[in-house]
Amino acid sequence: MHAEFCRRLRRRDPLIGTIVSLDSIAVVEIIAASGFDWLFVEAEHAPNGLAALERMLVAARDTPCLVRLPNHEPTWIKRALDLGAAGIIVPQVNSVGEAHAIAQAARFTPAGERGLGVCRANGYGYASAEYVANANAATAVLVQAEHIDAVENASSIASVDGIDGVFIGPYDLSASMGVPGEITHPDVGAAIDTVRAAFTAVGKPVGYFGTDPADVKTRIATGFSLVACDVDVLLLRAAATALAADLRATEPPPPV
Repeated sequence: MHAEFCRRLRRRDPLIGTIVSLDSIAVVEIIAASGFDWLFVEAEHAPNGLAALERMLVAARDTPCLVRLPNHEPTWIKRALDLGAAGIIVPQVNSVGEAHAIAQAARFTPAGERGLGVCRANGYGYASAEYVANANAATAVLVQAEHIDAVENASSIASVDGIDGVFIGPYDLSASMGVPGEITHPDVGAAIDTVRAAFTAVGKPVGYFGTDPADVKTRIATGFSLVACDVDVLLLRAAATALAADLRATEPPPPV
């Protein structure tokens, strides 16, 4: 169970993470041991099915994982949580109706209508009663605001019971506003501030993804408490590229 992580999330304690997208036990184990508070496990933009997610969650061990789902489908919500994720991040949530349906699918009765089965999260049935009694409080449910429609509906989405917070996707948001990739555009900044203010007003945490540590630090200083900086693939690429360039710079000159 991930009760302490969820308590820290809801208190809006600063929680630092990164995205893991590679279906590799070794990669997840290495990153989980690196000192992050949580891992953002990617199932939307990476080809990770349920079997891959299971491997990744097992490899993460005691590091809480939030799985970004590929869609809103209740089956995906249920299965990601059954595998033992600390919670879910649901992409492209643009209306209060969508947010309500997600909250219902992620919570056991009486707060929702999540189904119960024998699964990894409840110890394969050995701890079913304990799991059901505590899962609603120990499960984080976040929606992503990554479209201008979500910005316009931010206050109503923030008010939905069972939605713990929001994670802003600045790149998709900028694309929906006609300035793709321009995450520092003034209009994009204003949209991000609108979402942040709406969720902060009801005491819910706001998350942010970025690839520039300086940008992410600035976001933390301005009240973003759940942050993911960079992606395993980009970290690997940067280290490999830098190493190759460094070694090439020390090559001896060709013989005359």
